[in-house]
Amino acid sequence: MAKILLTLYLLLLSSILNAQKVADEAAIKKVINVFFEGLHEGDSTKISETLHKDVKIQTAYINKQGTSILKGETRDNLLKNIASKKKTDKYFEKLLSFNIKIDANLATVWTPYEFYLNDVFSHCGANSFHLFNNNGKWDIIYLIDTRKRKGCKVN
Repeated sequence: MAKILLTLYLLLLSSILNAQKVADEAAIKKVINVFFEGLHEGDSTKISETLHKDVKIQTAYINKQGTSILKGETRDNLLKNIASKKKTDKYFEKLLSFNIKIDANLATVWTPYEFYLNDVFSHCGANSFHLFNNNGKWDIIYLIDTRKRKGCKVN
């Protein structure tokens, strides 16, 4: 009888933990999708809601001279750039996949992408997000992306 109860308890616990993981993954994916909705719409308020107040933002790329560059950007500058986007410009970042890893209140998400400006392919790369579960709300605390024009397999 004790073995049966223990087995049932372990199955129940496993179900609860799996349900929490699925709920967290959905919440994290929603935060990232809202971030990109804001980018596409030029809505800095929408993007702001996804970012922790102390977010760190960087881009890694190779310049025309072949030098690896790591460039930082502030939260305020990112939001200002989004808000001042030309109304005639259409941004579309096509996310190719989501790879989500979670441990307690920390998550990482890897999203390869293709970027289009006014419906014309511009560049590709990958985003790496780090999110923090801030007492029930997942916030982006770190975002770094790569940008390249060569070696892209446009879908």
